[in-house]
Amino acid sequence: MASLFNEKDQHQLNDFYNPNVLINLGPSHPAMHGTLRVMCRINGETIEDANCEIGYLHRAIEKLGEEKTYHQWMVYTDRLNYCSALNNNIAYAMAVENIMSISPTERTQYIRVICMELARIIDHIICVAINALDLGAMTVFWLLYHWREEAYTMIESMCGMRLTTTYARIGGMSYDLPDNFTERLWKFCEEFPKALDEVEGLLTSNRIWIDRTKGVGVINKEDALKYSITGPCLRAAGIDNDLRRDRPYSIYPELDFDVVVGSNGDVYDRYLIRLEEMRQSVRILKQCNKKIPNGPIWVNDRRVHIPEKMEVYTKMEVLIHHFKIFMEGIDVPKGEAFTCVEGPNGELGFYIVSRGGPKAWRMRVKSPSFMMFQAFEQTVKGGKIPDAVAHLGSVNIIAGELDR
Repeated sequence: MASLFNEKDQHQLNDFYNPNVLINLGPSHPAMHGTLRVMCRINGETIEDANCEIGYLHRAIEKLGEEKTYHQWMVYTDRLNYCSALNNNIAYAMAVENIMSISPTERTQYIRVICMELARIIDHIICVAINALDLGAMTVFWLLYHWREEAYTMIESMCGMRLTTTYARIGGMSYDLPDNFTERLWKFCEEFPKALDEVEGLLTSNRIWIDRTKGVGVINKEDALKYSITGPCLRAAGIDNDLRRDRPYSIYPELDFDVVVGSNGDVYDRYLIRLEEMRQSVRILKQCNKKIPNGPIWVNDRRVHIPEKMEVYTKMEVLIHHFKIFMEGIDVPKGEAFTCVEGPNGELGFYIVSRGGPKAWRMRVKSPSFMMFQAFEQTVKGGKIPDAVAHLGSVNIIAGELDR
């Protein structure tokens, strides 16, 4: 018997009755938190299979690290995880300093820890607030974003910039702390934890929040290790690891703080981990504010020390030195270094190979977002589409450091 439909109509009819449908989550969708693409095969609301695709924000930042001088490339570190640019600046500066066998001054190290912990708070605020907004909790978003702006205002007073700071320098910092910074930081440390208490009152025991987050996006211990996941997502899975304590750097060994560990590895545990880590960051900031010594912010090394402006304007030799640093670059000896820090989302590392001269021969970045995104397609299988959105917000993938 002849079909009532032509071939094109028959295909459309088959697609209509086929329960398996392909949909794209991203790369242009507010729930994706960046230019991420996940192609999902769904059956109703259930994701049966998923395939992640990266590269929509690729800007060849690592290759630029081999074309620009060490000093010039500092601005590109801001464009990795732009939610915590200070952390990237400092980690990169530490990597170059390791090759050059430079040890920053004590005051510089305290300033850097203050910057890194403020960056951690900002990054965690973004993760918790936007994850809550994705799931409908708008009040939490406005409450936390107020304190994000307060932190950015302090950072602006430190270096003149808010988002892309370029505050660190190889061998020091671009500016010392402003005169009233200590009082402003004390005020922030006293008032911000109250906002965290309020967030906990709104979410932690909220029946809707619990239903949307408990048992969702589970990353167990085995998968976390298999995919090389680090940071809050690793600790939420029950693995006690933090580079600030386990591979100490800067002045962290002198500071008292706790490493927060979960057990279930789900969206709910990752939320609790980040809340408590913000409290621990406040605890570190208080200690730094109390202990920070006076002194220079630049190491006494002419290879990297950028002269003061007034000396540049009045002394010919200093003007020549200034010109050589900015136009020719810093002369870094032969060597290689891999330096990693405990970033807000996990282990952030810079691998540099130098053959001498002002530019790196090889520049590579180990970004925590890349490790987490490779596990995403496996962990969303079997869940619902809204669960995938909740899961993505809780791992806090930043496209800038994922694609680089």
